[in-house]
Amino acid sequence: MRKIFTLRNCIIPVVAAGIVAFLSFKPSDDRSFQIAKNLDTFSSIVKELDLFYVDTLNPDKTIREGIDAMLYSLDPYTEYYPEEDRSELEQMLKGSYGGIGSVITWNPKLKRSMIAEPYEGMPAATVGLKAGDVLMSIDGEDLAGKDNQKVSEMLRGQIGTGFRLKVQRPGTEKPLEFDIVRRSIQLPFIPYYAAMDNHVGYISLSTFSGNPSKEFKQDFLELKKQGITSLVIDLRNNGGGLLDEAVEIANFFLPRGKVIVSTKGKIKQADNVYKTLREPLDTEIPIVVLVNSGTASASEILSGALQDYDRAVIVGNRTFGKGLVQTTRVLPYGGTMKLTTSKYYIPSGRCVQAIDYKHRNPDGSVGRIPDSLTTVFRTAAGREVRDGGGVTPDITVKQEKMPNILYYLINDNQIFDYATQYCLKHDAIAPAEQFALTDADYAEFKEKVKSSGFKYDQQSEKLLQNLKEMAAFEGYMNDASDEFAALEKKLTHNLDHDLDYFAKDIKSVLALEIVKRYYYQRGGIIEQLKEDNGVKEAMQLLGDPEKYQAKLRPANE
Repeated sequence: MRKIFTLRNCIIPVVAAGIVAFLSFKPSDDRSFQIAKNLDTFSSIVKELDLFYVDTLNPDKTIREGIDAMLYSLDPYTEYYPEEDRSELEQMLKGSYGGIGSVITWNPKLKRSMIAEPYEGMPAATVGLKAGDVLMSIDGEDLAGKDNQKVSEMLRGQIGTGFRLKVQRPGTEKPLEFDIVRRSIQLPFIPYYAAMDNHVGYISLSTFSGNPSKEFKQDFLELKKQGITSLVIDLRNNGGGLLDEAVEIANFFLPRGKVIVSTKGKIKQADNVYKTLREPLDTEIPIVVLVNSGTASASEILSGALQDYDRAVIVGNRTFGKGLVQTTRVLPYGGTMKLTTSKYYIPSGRCVQAIDYKHRNPDGSVGRIPDSLTTVFRTAAGREVRDGGGVTPDITVKQEKMPNILYYLINDNQIFDYATQYCLKHDAIAPAEQFALTDADYAEFKEKVKSSGFKYDQQSEKLLQNLKEMAAFEGYMNDASDEFAALEKKLTHNLDHDLDYFAKDIKSVLALEIVKRYYYQRGGIIEQLKEDNGVKEAMQLLGDPEKYQAKLRPANE
């Protein structure tokens, strides 16, 4: 039950706290005096608003917005969770929640949420919900017009509780009803691992929340039994989690007693040093760690530590750059605050924090620390590494840009809707490793898109229009009008041309969406790995021991 406080209950404790603090501080203690003064001012403002503001205040909303704004001015990771939002914080820390185990998405045409991706083995998949099912009602309450956030809140709840869900499935006339019991939803720590060609092991680690180190150890030892002689650890889009888990996994490949990360904060209790405590599993096997801009926090601790000890070659793109550590503090009335208490430093001594929240621009905005202001550090072997901007890979992989038309096809649900229709016609498909979209399938997709009245913006047309306006403003239009006309003719919107020109990219996303319908997240990863430039680079490097070892030595050797 949602607990609502009256404004009187909110004001009196704050005012009392302000008065007590005010009387207890000596005027000479200027900082303490300023805190007491501002607390008293804040409570007085709330009281005056309640008495004289033209409309009645909602104390929960008004004061909560003030709290949120104050905390966000510090950094995005310091947050307040009232009692009713406690489950959200627990989900973040544990990586689990009570629900049905499915991603939902918004259907703008129907103005309803629909199932986008049920997770394998979770309640949604177990009862038979499928991607494309439109959510109609929960326990008789119509969901029309309710946004994804509201529907998601209704789907989640206490573990063991149940509800009746009515959906409209494409291809069926009457709505379907399902009785679902919520359970603890723990997303897979390792959605996929396998022994690949040339005895290369591959482990995709999705999070450091919960206890992924236990599963990582089991899967790695299983791959060793299968005869792998090198390993790829995929940390791309792994947003982090628990620091201890990163240390534990690093310990599998580094000797006992090695410092993995140290934290430093304002108070002594925030200063800690985390070392490997156990005997390792394997200190010799060649390792490549895949990273990208979505690799953050605990993922950067693991990848950065392995880089600093020259234990692995890092391949991909510069990581996110989150070098701040959060802890939780209990607050009155069942609330909790998650706040930044320290920065972490990996073995070379560098901090990977990319954004300096302390020194903001005059307008309040923040930016990344420029490379010119970063400091050089050295790995154990003497290789040069830098702080201030995430973990820079040893080998950079070019990131392919998404074609403009593909962005609009995804945003308009053209890809999603075609996959739904495809599944209605095919009860089964080839195994994920062998599946391929045929030319006939793509031709069918093209006809569907063209007949749907699909429209999209061409960036080249927008840029040309901007250039014409600027040329006219600067007086060049008369002399260049013929050239502009010729260029405009060549850039005429041509859907057929774009669907053919970008067919490879579009077919890849189509195949991914279809494979996930049959083989869930595991199948999606298998499909993505077929044309994965990062994995190709890793395989090539691990296949050349001399080149691999050269990457772990200083450039001047």
